[in-house]
Amino acid sequence: MPVFAARNYRFELVSAFYLPFLLAVVDSTIIAVVAKIAFEGSVSPGMLNIVVAILAASTAFANIVSFAWVKLAHGKDKIRFINGLQVAMIVMVAGIGLVPRTALGLWLLVVLVLLARFCWAGFITIRSTIWRQNYTREMRGRVTGKLATIQVLAVAMLGVGLGTAMDLDDRAFRLFFPLGAALALIGVWAWSKVRVRQGPSLVRQEQGNRLEADAPSINPMSVIRLLRGDPRYASYMSCMMMLGLGNLMVTPVLVIALRDLFRLEYLGGILIANSLPLVMMPLSIPLWARLLDRVHVIEFRAIHCWFFVASSCIVTVAAVSRIPELLYISAMIQGLAFGGGVLAWNLGHLDFAPAHRASEYMGVHVTLTGLRGLVAPFLAVGIWKGLEYLSPGAGAWTFAFCAGLSAVGGIGFWRLRNKRRRELAADPEKRAQARADGPAVETPR
Repeated sequence: MPVFAARNYRFELVSAFYLPFLLAVVDSTIIAVVAKIAFEGSVSPGMLNIVVAILAASTAFANIVSFAWVKLAHGKDKIRFINGLQVAMIVMVAGIGLVPRTALGLWLLVVLVLLARFCWAGFITIRSTIWRQNYTREMRGRVTGKLATIQVLAVAMLGVGLGTAMDLDDRAFRLFFPLGAALALIGVWAWSKVRVRQGPSLVRQEQGNRLEADAPSINPMSVIRLLRGDPRYASYMSCMMMLGLGNLMVTPVLVIALRDLFRLEYLGGILIANSLPLVMMPLSIPLWARLLDRVHVIEFRAIHCWFFVASSCIVTVAAVSRIPELLYISAMIQGLAFGGGVLAWNLGHLDFAPAHRASEYMGVHVTLTGLRGLVAPFLAVGIWKGLEYLSPGAGAWTFAFCAGLSAVGGIGFWRLRNKRRRELAADPEKRAQARADGPAVETPR
């Protein structure tokens, strides 16, 4: 690894360990499990389930503001901008530890979590530009994989720690959250030491295209404009919409099922919904990273997506048959899928985007993820409640609907992969350009 990249990588490693003290607090599954149990009896079950749905999808929903962050950071120092977002997130997380266990406190919790997730969405959106500048195409998968491994293991351990502490004393979050916010300041310091390769040149280039057609815009129509200009990326995003919608619908109904069907407490709920999948991720990240470094993201997704489908099918059987052991198997497979997902989600758009538009392409990706996050929780809980109204216990079949949506996305990726292979086989110039762009081209087998 070049000296400049190695220096940045060391500081990002430090940050990847300490920023999870923030991330664990507002992790969608952790905070949803905590709210579901902690506010039980303080508000009506219907209201609580709606809040659980919002919190469970907060990670995805918050991304809907990403295009605003791209616009606001355009032509500005990226490191300083990211540090500002991190400090704002620290304030929100510290505030979550102070909310009362009342209906007002529950909604205040929702507001603080969403604001914190908005800040994190800005961080990951702008970070993609920094990674584009600092790490070559051949090393991005490995670098991202190692950073993600540290982050997810830290979140998993913190989740287990929080669940254990809450089972012993359900007031433990009053200390856990503010202390985590304080420790996260070390991560902010580490990010302040990161440097952007050719940073001044990048800022000048961005400032120079502020009035051009490809300059980022807060106008939502800019998403449509970009997708119209890049049909391949539009097709990729369509498949991601189906796969992602199915995946995001699983989370809120899983949190509800863990409590209402299986009667699990804090630790059990957090373990299945969060910590076990996260612990499994490092096992698959190195394998997924090598694959992503070698092939185009379309090829990658055509293989990777079926792990999510398998996980959703198993959790369907677990919920319908009330076999809790299957929940652990589903969580493990989901964790293997998350290992590839964290890589492709952060890097996939770079297989389509020109260098100076990396943040804009990432902005489209995360904005559409936010749209899925807006729809998925209410659709999932609505289906759950409708099935439960027809027959108590029938809500478990909601997971089958989720699996079906994910499978539709998987079929779409498979078709895109086959189309791309045919195009490359028929056009030597495109095949040569694909090799020049980075990932090797797999030949049909």
